[in-house]
Amino acid sequence: MADIGIGIIGGGYMGKAHSVAMASVGAVFNTKLRPKLEMIAASTLENAKKYGNEFGFKKATGNWLELVNDSSVEAVIIASPQNTHYEIAKAALSLGKPVLCEKPLADTIENARRMVADAENANIVNMIGFNYIRTPATQFVRKLVSNGELGDITWFRGTHEEDFLADPQHPFNWRCNGISNGNLGDLAPHPINAALALLGPIEKVMADIETVHVSRPGGSVNNDDQAQIMCRFENGVMGHIYSSRTATGRKMGYGYEIHGTKGSIRFDQEDQNAIWLYLAEGPESQRGFRKILTGPEHPDFKAFCLGPGHGTGYQDSIIIEAKDFLEAIEKGTTIWPTFKDGLAVAEVVEAVLKSAQAGSWVEVNKV
Repeated sequence: MADIGIGIIGGGYMGKAHSVAMASVGAVFNTKLRPKLEMIAASTLENAKKYGNEFGFKKATGNWLELVNDSSVEAVIIASPQNTHYEIAKAALSLGKPVLCEKPLADTIENARRMVADAENANIVNMIGFNYIRTPATQFVRKLVSNGELGDITWFRGTHEEDFLADPQHPFNWRCNGISNGNLGDLAPHPINAALALLGPIEKVMADIETVHVSRPGGSVNNDDQAQIMCRFENGVMGHIYSSRTATGRKMGYGYEIHGTKGSIRFDQEDQNAIWLYLAEGPESQRGFRKILTGPEHPDFKAFCLGPGHGTGYQDSIIIEAKDFLEAIEKGTTIWPTFKDGLAVAEVVEAVLKSAQAGSWVEVNKV
């Protein structure tokens, strides 16, 4: 075993999740690299010290560049706003430090492409933080699909629905300002990532986006609340993706449905330890969807618990992500999903924006 110094930029929602994951991953997965929480950076030194004390970091700073340049920080996790990702990643990669960056990859398609180029030119381990695709259930679904258990895939539907801005009286905040902070920057990347992971590249999209509540107490909203996307995959499969932050009643409505010639699958993140599988086998009178509970026979589950059906949670998906990042560093090679996979999502989002503006189909490889 060897120690590795971890620096995390951002101490909020995801900063805490990554801090807890790095503090836990060695015990959960018995990783060969054992993280040490060296330094945390936040927008102010006061906040950084607060987070550092709560999460167990040795040092704190109000300047992310100080963290990146610190010799004790050997790998960097970016959990700060999207408009900071490019500069931080560029600085870390230039020093040869592996980077795990939260999604979306960057605030603009141009910066996302620069990040991929910097990572590939530096030949440094890089990863983007799509955690939902890493649940034991969805890892199992990926295997079923790739192994042809559902036959030829004929249709895909992906969603990510939440209701944190469903109330029109909810005050204006930072999420209401700038396209990268809207639904297309926040929620939509997750089902797009799921679509790409499960079905492969998307050829073209036809999309419509909407700001449901244009005016809120304290300001006018200038980004989207929801988006619906018709898509056609490069393999010919038809699909549909919907995402919304105004879906009243939905709390973690990340889900998907896949139809094939031999069967179908349904999954809902609000019940993340189960999939519903239909196989076109046996007499029609005995067919039906059956609920499969995840357990030690499914990917990455056994490290958390030996009891089938006992379940994993949100934080566990971040711990799985941390394990993947450490394994990539240990082996000196990138492990899916990388910055390039984050760029693939960003290019679909860009095509969605162009399609909504033009009211027509847009080919993703032409954005």
